[in-house]
Amino acid sequence: MTEIRTPRLLLRRWHDDDLVPMADINADPRVMRWIDDGSVRDLDHTAEAIERWEEEWDEEGFGLFAVELLASGELAGFTGLYVPEFLPEVGPAVAISWRLGSQFWGQGYASEAAQATLEFALQDRGLDRVISISRAGDAASENVIRKLGMVLERETVHPVYGFPLRVHTIDLTEYQA
Repeated sequence: MTEIRTPRLLLRRWHDDDLVPMADINADPRVMRWIDDGSVRDLDHTAEAIERWEEEWDEEGFGLFAVELLASGELAGFTGLYVPEFLPEVGPAVAISWRLGSQFWGQGYASEAAQATLEFALQDRGLDRVISISRAGDAASENVIRKLGMVLERETVHPVYGFPLRVHTIDLTEYQA
């Protein structure tokens, strides 16, 4: 089983008891504001998403990690890698992503988890390049992206929702572990 420990977090595969806390995160309009059309997600949608994330692990050898706080065992959200099929113009590519419950914002957890995931992608999984796709105006995500050392590659538009997106990238030669 793939696990990564950071000073404060455990990044791991999904457990059955992660469903309700992740559904609570997905039901928060503040969390979902920058995701797709901004709609909140219910328990059934979250269960389907976790199932897809686990399938991606099995098919690709990477996926979205559940992010657990070491101190309390609480599920804080996710971080991980995915193939951004919704945006074929950037492919082939692997993107890094994260989503944390609002009670976990502002404490450096997203940056800590994303940094560990980027290291996993470039060093453990042997990827040469990783991208991040953010919605223009999402300052919190842009801050994490800057901390990862990623640079703006292009601006584009979401093919379904029509809002502006920013694609950042980093490759193995630029990465500083």
